[in-house]
Amino acid sequence: MAPDPQAAAAAVIAVPGIPRDHDGPVFREPWEAQAFAMAVALHARGLFSWTEWAATLAAEIKRAQAAGDADTGETYYRHWLASLETLVAEKGVASADTLHRYRDAWDHAADRTPHGMPVLLQPDDFHG
Repeated sequence: MAPDPQAAAAAVIAVPGIPRDHDGPVFREPWEAQAFAMAVALHARGLFSWTEWAATLAAEIKRAQAAGDADTGETYYRHWLASLETLVAEKGVASADTLHRYRDAWDHAADRTPHGMPVLLQPDDFHG
């Protein structure tokens, strides 16, 4: 899932702190780019404003720092993902329980997937 380049550029301008270089946002792992793209897509659909997003992200980072996050930049997209989950639940797109259920299923699927292979959800991933 790649975001529209103009939408991605707007996000970089609107949300301070996004890791970037002269070409735009940079990601250390594919999931970081996917989380970024999901937020850009949900913003484009009107789920939240960038001001609302930035406030939610700032609150998540502050919460993580209070819990001991060293704030070295390595966890930025973990905060991004937590903020995305917060807004999706607050806006009623999916409940927190549903999000946790899918997170657990993805963890289960990742555990059974050989390194380097795509992680694919199967019905059994939701049961254990």
